[in-house]
Amino acid sequence: MRRAILAAAALLALSACGTVRELKPVGGHELPPAPYGRADRPTAAELLLPPSQAMPIRSDELRTQSEQRKDDPFDLPPETKSKS
Repeated sequence: MRRAILAAAALLALSACGTVRELKPVGGHELPPAPYGRADRPTAAELLLPPSQAMPIRSDELRTQSEQRKDDPFDLPPETKSKS
């Protein structure tokens, strides 16, 4: 019984090992048409890359340590309303 389970597990593990090859559409289907303004049709690999809007590049530097803030001349205390 154990041998059968081990053999089934080994076959299942080996079946997961596949060869890496270029992606192709399923038989009878085609890749989507070329986008407006583009002459050639994008490949399957190009279609899998996310657009730059989906993964924007950070343009600000993250702080790694605490630092003292510089004096801000516009950081004024709130006005107190006096009763006249």
